[in-house]
Amino acid sequence: MILLSDPRVQSVPVRECGEPLVQVTDVASLRLDDREKDIHGVWSQVRSGVLDRLRLVAAALPADTALLIVEGRRSRAEQQRRFDAYADKLRQSGVTDPTELRVRTSAFVSPVEVAPHCAGAAVDVTLVDDSGAELDMGGPVNGHRFGAEASCPMDAADISDTARRTRRLLAVAMGDAGFVNYPPEWWHWSYGDRYWALATGAESALYGPV
Repeated sequence: MILLSDPRVQSVPVRECGEPLVQVTDVASLRLDDREKDIHGVWSQVRSGVLDRLRLVAAALPADTALLIVEGRRSRAEQQRRFDAYADKLRQSGVTDPTELRVRTSAFVSPVEVAPHCAGAAVDVTLVDDSGAELDMGGPVNGHRFGAEASCPMDAADISDTARRTRRLLAVAMGDAGFVNYPPEWWHWSYGDRYWALATGAESALYGPV
């Protein structure tokens, strides 16, 4: 498993393609959540190419299932705030070695210099039914905030068969649209950023921080 703190991620060059940030709006089978709205400014923007692919995902899902966008772009300041907050949480639990602290923090919060969310390249997503109720994914989005770290990895062992099937449904739809998953977080998917480039073998990232 490659973490976002891995030097190989930062070594990927960025050839900014200049795609604009666009607002994600509710369309058929693509819905917005506002759980992050009060945390930081504009949370529902992504690059235009990312939105095109999200629409492909939404169209590929079963008729009674929709893709719920929990969060898109973050500011660099907000990303740094979250990194520092999770590092402080780990430090209070007894993690004091600087190298270990950075590695364990970046398992769930990317270092700001490579953060896919800061490039408008990443989305945190889940699935909902046609009434808007979230499907069983085996654990909450951002489960590390609530002490549910064990349920966060895409291949988490201790989840139900139902949750495993819904994760698979999400993974197939997102993967077919060109997104890559960050394995420690089942809900985090990106396209066009440095992590995506490393995972797919692309020569460079398409999107840098905006």
